[in-house]
Amino acid sequence: MRQVITQVDAFTDKPFGGNPAAVCVLSAPQNDRWMQQVAQEMNLSETAFLVKQDDGFHLRWFTPTVEVPLCGHATLASAYVLWSEGHLSSYEVARFHTKSGLLIAKQQNEWIELDFPANRLQAAIAPPELSTALGINYKAVYQNSLGYLVEVASADVVRQMQPNFQILKTLPVDGVIVTSTTSSGSEYDFISRFFAPALGIDEDPVTGAAHCCLAPFWRARLGKNTFLAYQASRRGGVVKLYYDGGDRVFLSGQAITILKGELINY
Repeated sequence: MRQVITQVDAFTDKPFGGNPAAVCVLSAPQNDRWMQQVAQEMNLSETAFLVKQDDGFHLRWFTPTVEVPLCGHATLASAYVLWSEGHLSSYEVARFHTKSGLLIAKQQNEWIELDFPANRLQAAIAPPELSTALGINYKAVYQNSLGYLVEVASADVVRQMQPNFQILKTLPVDGVIVTSTTSSGSEYDFISRFFAPALGIDEDPVTGAAHCCLAPFWRARLGKNTFLAYQASRRGGVVKLYYDGGDRVFLSGQAITILKGELINY
């Protein structure tokens, strides 16, 4: 039995940038253990598994260690594969049925737009270990289903920080977003980084789900609905955002196929 698997760099238009994801469009459902083993073998931050159904595709995402309820870059990669490999025609909308509800992807010229649920924040009292783990001082800390969102004083702090992942792993949350506005001369409205060692990902290169938190956060502070954001990981990636204060965030990104192969022994 053979299974095609495609690796796509998401939130970039250049090879070896953005966030890589593996995508398997399955001919039949597979069990959880098999999907987790494939994700571990691929050893990427996310591997996506799709099964065709009457009204779209059933979609699940696995890190090398756990299944996650939402993943932006692997959804972007999945939509790109469906169009580029002929599972959907270019004018069709990609509909994904997931643990986070129905997600929609559309082609917008050279970009792919994702319709995701907004993830709002509440103020949090962070443990003292947070500052030690991040190796920085911060302005404020908030919390939601992803973990902590930490606001810092400048984009330079975001870019230059070197977290202690062993300490981060002991915090009572799965992930930590660190963010700041940019200088007035920057093309980006804000930048961020995302750390999730508890999920087997020390630093995620570009995180769509984190931007579902960041869009409401920065709309409240910058007083605007549209943003161009940069995730300042080593690989780096660009996310366009539209958020009008409602329940949905529209994220747009680009993608490029890096390799395609077959799983032949399973």
